[in-house]
Amino acid sequence: MMVFKFSRVALRIVFAATVLSLVPFALAQQPAAAPKPPDAIGLGSKIDPALMKKLMGDRGVRIGGVAISPDASTVAYDTSGKDGGRVELVSLRDKQEKSLSAGAKGKNCSTGDAVWSPDSKWLATLSDCANAEDDTQQQIFLINAADGTAKQLGKLKGDVGDLNFSPDGKLVSFLYVANSTRPSGATAAQRIPEGVIDLQMVTEVQRLAALDVNGGEVRFLTPENLHIYEYDFSADSRSVVYTAAPPPGENNWWVAKLYMQNANGGTPGAGGNSPKVVLDPSEITTAMRGLQIAVPRISPDGSQIAFIGGLMSDFGSTGGDIWTVSTQGAVLKNLTDGRKSTPAWIRWMSPKEILFTELDQGDAAIHMLDVAADRVDEKPLFHEPETIGDGRYEGSISVAGKGEVAFTRSGFTRPPEVWAGKPEHLEQVTHNDHDKSNMGRTENLTWENEGFRVQGWLTFPANYDPHKKYPMIVMVHGGPAAAVTSHWGSFYGAAFTSSGYFFFQPNPRGSFGQGEAFVQANRKDFGYGDLRDIIAGMVKIGKEYPVDKDRIGITGGSYGGFMSMFAPTQTQRFKASVAFAGISDWLSYYGENSIDQWMIPYFGASVYDDPAVYAKMSAINFVKNIHTPMLILVGDRDGECPPPQSFELWHALRDLNVPTELVIYPNEGHGVRTMEHGMDLLAKTLDWFAKYMPEEKR
Repeated sequence: MMVFKFSRVALRIVFAATVLSLVPFALAQQPAAAPKPPDAIGLGSKIDPALMKKLMGDRGVRIGGVAISPDASTVAYDTSGKDGGRVELVSLRDKQEKSLSAGAKGKNCSTGDAVWSPDSKWLATLSDCANAEDDTQQQIFLINAADGTAKQLGKLKGDVGDLNFSPDGKLVSFLYVANSTRPSGATAAQRIPEGVIDLQMVTEVQRLAALDVNGGEVRFLTPENLHIYEYDFSADSRSVVYTAAPPPGENNWWVAKLYMQNANGGTPGAGGNSPKVVLDPSEITTAMRGLQIAVPRISPDGSQIAFIGGLMSDFGSTGGDIWTVSTQGAVLKNLTDGRKSTPAWIRWMSPKEILFTELDQGDAAIHMLDVAADRVDEKPLFHEPETIGDGRYEGSISVAGKGEVAFTRSGFTRPPEVWAGKPEHLEQVTHNDHDKSNMGRTENLTWENEGFRVQGWLTFPANYDPHKKYPMIVMVHGGPAAAVTSHWGSFYGAAFTSSGYFFFQPNPRGSFGQGEAFVQANRKDFGYGDLRDIIAGMVKIGKEYPVDKDRIGITGGSYGGFMSMFAPTQTQRFKASVAFAGISDWLSYYGENSIDQWMIPYFGASVYDDPAVYAKMSAINFVKNIHTPMLILVGDRDGECPPPQSFELWHALRDLNVPTELVIYPNEGHGVRTMEHGMDLLAKTLDWFAKYMPEEKR
């Protein structure tokens, strides 16, 4: 999902999404110069106060990560609010509650990513609540679950995340970019280029590090020449598996390999100092060749590694099939070949069983997989039109020793709540029921097109009257390997429906939710087959609901920004377009962006080897077909979809006398992080659609 997050503010604007998804990050670096006042650069657009009040509503308590203790006695979850960041504990036995913090109560700070020790007595968490007021460096704390006492482990300086205890409970492990100048990842604002760029590109290496629970200095477990993405310990804590690639890390995830090494830094069984490559997707001949690896997990007996393998357009947006490979790098198997849904996250429950979550069209599901028989239980343990997760990975849930689980559940009209228990017999842990939805009702739609069964969501205007006709906004998600799910807190959905629009969010070919073949169906075909899927959905909606066909607009960010630029070259159905962080020219984009490795699996070759496939999907090559007024917005330090892509199309439209406007947000990456920019973006979007899709005067 593409999320615009405003630092230390409860407000979130959700643009269903991801490459091309926007992920929230607060910048660690300072701007090169003081920003100009908003009115000096055309920012500061205002939202109608009545609409703003309706959008905000009663926001309730913000729930973050969730973790169930290994003995299944207690659920911990992160919260943010007036008391600062805290970890809340709820006993599943007597429902008693306890609030923990690593610092001062009432401070404007964050505490989160809590994980349990194997003995269920301690929580490790990241927090800046014990720092000076202006110090946002996250530190690792151990909190005693019984009495709430906290102690800091080590002293960190840099970007840190993905906490875990080693299975023997002796170490707290984490991913760490020591002395980082910016948050890890391509979506954060890029550093201003200067000096020797080759040297700048290979800094900020993320390594697996650890601290002893009894204290001591940070110890790095992995080599300094590998950027680590995800990792897992063996059950005996002696080995670790991970996905990694040489730096620059934000670009090379698409060519990452699967590694294994001793937890003390050496090769298993060899006494060496180098990790062993278990699987290199570029060197195999199976269907996994050239695809991506995510969520590596080593079996309890140490004999196999399971992972999600498939075509993925963004790190962190996970989907594909469930594969296993022996720890010796042999016997690679696809356990879900041909499945018509998209597994996203896995956990070994025994050497013979894997628990996994998946996206089944628009629904979240939990299943059990029999590894020996390559068979998924037909009856799911859980299946609902919701978004679920524990805040750590895409679709991940927290699992206790005997299969009890905990995670948040949310939907378009259901605020996030923590639920726990057996997957088939869950109980609600938190009660945020007073937080009311500010969107119209939503229907889950399916339709047929060109042999595909396509799914999407249609949200009705607030105060809907079936006897009236309404305009409609089509929002295309980012990715393209992603999907819109039923989720809480869509600021755009609330803004559009409160302003009297139908709001259509399709999941066309290329999306997760209908199996790997569906995901791969838009290779070398961006903006063609997926656009036809979207138009087929629009035709269905036009036949069944009172939509004014002369007042339909399109918007989206990242890949959705590309579609908002490209679609008007192919059809005149859209009367207005708002493109955020889009791509207008794939040929020039290849040499401008910071993550070109993602393109090879989708385009089949580099732009230097096959420029024609890039050209046929570039809006700039068909720009004379565009008559749709287009608002174009982008962050000035966006490395995923650089500003020149927006400049290029804006310049062409202006020369062709097509109504257009370009907005550049200062000190922003692949998204916006400040309240001012977020409100300006929303106001400009609403004003653009109102101006070019006006209500007919009678």
